[in-house]
Amino acid sequence: MNSPVPSFQDVVRSRHSVRGFLPTPIPQDLLEEILQDAQWAPSNCNTQPWNVHIVSGDKLKALSAVLVEALKSENYTFDFSFDTGDYPEPYKKRAADQGGRYYQALGVARGDSLTRAEVVERNVRFFGAPHVAFLFMPLVGDNVRAASDVGMYAQTFLLSLAARGYAGVPQTILGFFAETVRQALGVSSDWKLLFGISFGTPDSAHAAFNYREDRIPLQESVVWHE
Repeated sequence: MNSPVPSFQDVVRSRHSVRGFLPTPIPQDLLEEILQDAQWAPSNCNTQPWNVHIVSGDKLKALSAVLVEALKSENYTFDFSFDTGDYPEPYKKRAADQGGRYYQALGVARGDSLTRAEVVERNVRFFGAPHVAFLFMPLVGDNVRAASDVGMYAQTFLLSLAARGYAGVPQTILGFFAETVRQALGVSSDWKLLFGISFGTPDSAHAAFNYREDRIPLQESVVWHE
């Protein structure tokens, strides 16, 4: 008996960033369908400025090992800067609250630096996911337009995963090691790494499985003009 097809609203509102995955890979033909869905994302003047590298299997394990060492040695190579401290309020508080709730869900106490370091390391171990997508883009002007196009591609990709019972987590931290990733994957320096998405089947037994973030009310982000 076939499962009912989820509504668009169900897909959008159930999608969330998963930080614990089963090792089972997504079948290749299904993964290609998901990527075909993402290919229909909108972009400025249909420029489609995304260049996506999917890493799985032994290559994923090797890349993770390299990234763990880069993290431990603080060998950061940013293509695009990022620091939540640069955000004004209320955005900075939202980021801080998210971090606090996530650590609480994992049972990590404030001030437990060793455990917190281990939690950060899980990012470059891709949270146990069988796949990771690295989203590269060309440098274009002030980069805002191309980056927004890549963001729309990423959201379409994430929704396609969710519609099929899979999940992903966008990871800005993977962009902290742009040169390391480029060298490992043989990517030209013309392509700049915006972020990565670890993805696969959610692990329902993981401590973070039931962790969710809320959303601010409409009146805080929408202005009506009539």
